[in-house]
Amino acid sequence: MSVSAFTIGGVKKAKTNTKKAANPPRKFIDRANMDRSVKPGDNFFEYANGTWIKKNPIPGKETRWGSFGILNQENTDRLLALLKTVSETQHPKGSLEQRVGDLYGSAMDTVAIEKLGYDPIKPILARIDKINDLNGVINEATFERTQGEGDPLFRFGVGQDDKHPNKNITNLNQGGTTLPDRDNYLKSSARNTKIQDAYKQYIYNLFTFTGVAPNAATQNAETIFKIETALAKAQLSRVAMRDPQVTYNKFSVADFSKTTPHLNWVELLPQMKVVGQDTLLVGQPGFFKAEDSLLAVTPVDDWKVYLKWNVLKSSAGALSSQFVKASFDYSGALSGQKVQTPRNERMARLVDGSEGELLGQLYVAKYFTPAAKAYMVNLVNNLKVTLGERIKNLTWMSDETKARALKKLAAFTVKIGYPDKWQTYAGLEIYRNDYYGNLKRVSKWRYNYGVSQINKPVDKKRWGMTPPTVNAYYNPTNNEIVFPAGILQFPFFDFGADDAVNYGGIGAVIGHEMTHGFDDQGRQYDADGTLRDWWTKDDANKFKIRADQVVAQYNAFTVLDTLHVNGKLTLGENLADLGGLNVAYAAFKKTKEGQSNKKIDGFTPDQRFFLSWAQVWRSSQRAEMAAQRVLTDPHSPEQYRANAPVTNIDAWYAAFNVQPGDKMYKKPEDRIKVW
Repeated sequence: MSVSAFTIGGVKKAKTNTKKAANPPRKFIDRANMDRSVKPGDNFFEYANGTWIKKNPIPGKETRWGSFGILNQENTDRLLALLKTVSETQHPKGSLEQRVGDLYGSAMDTVAIEKLGYDPIKPILARIDKINDLNGVINEATFERTQGEGDPLFRFGVGQDDKHPNKNITNLNQGGTTLPDRDNYLKSSARNTKIQDAYKQYIYNLFTFTGVAPNAATQNAETIFKIETALAKAQLSRVAMRDPQVTYNKFSVADFSKTTPHLNWVELLPQMKVVGQDTLLVGQPGFFKAEDSLLAVTPVDDWKVYLKWNVLKSSAGALSSQFVKASFDYSGALSGQKVQTPRNERMARLVDGSEGELLGQLYVAKYFTPAAKAYMVNLVNNLKVTLGERIKNLTWMSDETKARALKKLAAFTVKIGYPDKWQTYAGLEIYRNDYYGNLKRVSKWRYNYGVSQINKPVDKKRWGMTPPTVNAYYNPTNNEIVFPAGILQFPFFDFGADDAVNYGGIGAVIGHEMTHGFDDQGRQYDADGTLRDWWTKDDANKFKIRADQVVAQYNAFTVLDTLHVNGKLTLGENLADLGGLNVAYAAFKKTKEGQSNKKIDGFTPDQRFFLSWAQVWRSSQRAEMAAQRVLTDPHSPEQYRANAPVTNIDAWYAAFNVQPGDKMYKKPEDRIKVW
């Protein structure tokens, strides 16, 4: 399963108190942020955002900066205020406030953390030292998972069976590497050499911090890099894994064990607390065959070094400052980040990632109103109606497939703001004086919760993001669209904004997530979330022709020197951007403002709609981050998310008088129409 992340007439705005102290009114489309020396038809992103980008360099602690970053910072500041309050007072043991406050308090107790050095992981390293054969290596790798100590060799989890989405099943997937992508190991370039050198230095540093001699630490780095390179060669590419049919491989446990003689899953799964399942899903069977062979030919002592490294890298952030600094030096080489994010901000985000539905309750109580939820419900319904109308009017799709598409659309589940049923983290104990232990207990709790879901029906009330998250997602196996409270703020939406701004912002986000249900991945799942083909062959071919046009458009964009956008990797998000913007615009045209020509701040309604879309993507990024995102991110760079979809929408040309000769101009017959 892959999760993709981002009434007729005007949206009825819920009543809310909008009175403010003497602050000037917000300019939802501010000319001061625009570069009007640039023609909108030459570079719409620069036209809408150029001056803001010039005046707002990337802060040292950031790798990119813009609308999302600002909103993330605002939410982090909110979390810090909440955490400061709950961490400075005592609360009953086991209460929401105690567990949230004490996790943050333990994370901020740098004196205690510094005093411990790497003491918390010494028992694990000593245990690895005692391994004397291959079975010991494999047993250690499985044991560490159950203890919250790491996940070497492969990825393991429990999740929905894509072809039986109401059932949970054990999942095995490729893993075992550290660098962001297989290409970082396998492709020769100056950029990759720099990354590899930084990685080996990171390995060297962490081993020497534990008392390993310099020569041995250098050899350890080479050993680990050799093992991980072999694992990288066995991995499927990110593009290949975009096809859910490719990664859906169901085996009986006994049969799969025959393909990996050294990894006997009949014995290993019970060791990992998996009981009562005779089948499992394997994302990349070839990877496990190759890994099994590698286990057999690699010396046990090398595997012990590899296992120690997995413990070190997994624990470094929870150890003393030299470990934390070495981790930042490595990540900075990858991302270009100049200054480490302040510890309180990092720890606020850690608490959100560890106990998100406890901290989320505090966040929602203070910062998310029922009025915002009501607004979103109404807006989502508007967009669903509009997408349905567009599906009915498609000229390239047959009535048979249209009927099934409409059935799927009608079956969408919508989640807004926060879960109806909060996760309680029952049994998770947090102590004020044990930061490393707290993180280990969180990891163990998550693992145990996951395996406890085996043989149970899927709990479709669960969320995949925490309430403060500035994002949204579509989950194909639940056929659901989800909008956390964190994204329901300006520049995405504001009660005081006109419809053009809100439809160009959060309306396009809603349309984006809906379109994910019909992108190159999502379209392979039917109305109840089952991975099952519901298209006629002719309609599927027609869709592929249009999808290939989108791939070609984005492949042409240069991100950095010789690096181009990967149109196949980013196809799902690009289709969702194009579809979402089309749906949002069509819904906007049903509103009173959308049907008028009344200007606000000198811009027509249509101009404001498209400018709102562009300012959502207002951003700049460091070169190192841009290069890594080309390899790993299924989203295109922000400037192309702003520019590419509009070139396929006739209304944008009319709104800004874009003419032949303008750099972004496309002939009408070349404009891509999908949803």
